[in-house]
Amino acid sequence: MGMQNLSGVTEFILLGIPHTEGLEAMLFALFLSFYIFTLTGNLLILLAIVSSTQLHTPMYFFLCKLSVCDIFFPSVSSPKMLFYLSGNSRAISYAGCVSQVFFYHFLGCTECFLYTVMAYDRFVAICHPLRYIVIMSHKACAILATGTSVFGCIHATFLTTLTFQLPYCGPSEVDYYFCDIPVMLKLACGDTSSLEMVGFISVGLMPLSCLFLILTSYSCIVGSILQIRSAEGRRRAFSTCSAHLTAILLFYMPVVFIYLRPTPSPLLDATVQNIWSNIRTPSVTQMLNP
Repeated sequence: MGMQNLSGVTEFILLGIPHTEGLEAMLFALFLSFYIFTLTGNLLILLAIVSSTQLHTPMYFFLCKLSVCDIFFPSVSSPKMLFYLSGNSRAISYAGCVSQVFFYHFLGCTECFLYTVMAYDRFVAICHPLRYIVIMSHKACAILATGTSVFGCIHATFLTTLTFQLPYCGPSEVDYYFCDIPVMLKLACGDTSSLEMVGFISVGLMPLSCLFLILTSYSCIVGSILQIRSAEGRRRAFSTCSAHLTAILLFYMPVVFIYLRPTPSPLLDATVQNIWSNIRTPSVTQMLNP
């Protein structure tokens, strides 16, 4: 990252999920099972797509990338959390904290763009089926997939740089189970009002813009589906979109809940975020994707 530490703090202490003292063993078993399930499920999705030539289509190509993101997404916070829940040190280095903020927002933003691209893919498939192979060519898919990561990286670099330009003079206790922007701002010594506004616009405006594009795609899709005369044709068209729509809802509800509320609740946020990053995929969406 090449980010200069302008503060006197060299490490932070992760306090974990608020109000869960004495429940470490139970939480360790619970989140370890979530983490293993997420990794296993996404690896199975990758294996199924790679091994079956019938699934070598744009929709499954993007689903493949989504599974890769979903393997790394919980890996940003879960290993460190499992490490201290098993009785080890709760300390995390300054660089480790910077990395958690960067990769969390990089992967989150990449997924956000990926869902938008997947909505566009469904739009082309249903509204322009005869031109689908031409529009969603291998080259177009590669450009779109690369673009999601490039813009995700730019977005995360911007937010992380702004967050860690602030001085951190102590206390260094992070009232959460991993380093994220809202809890880091509480520990900063300087004025954080401008960063809070920029963060709100960046974390709020970007997902909402993507959501607007997704809803636009789906309004066109619904219009096309309703013009299909056979009930079986309509049912098949809707079924190709249902898993994607469910995944979008599961992705966006926590984003709005955690980042766009005026008064945050650490316990509520931690519960929602943990469920989001660990169970969101594939234990729910994996059952719906087929």
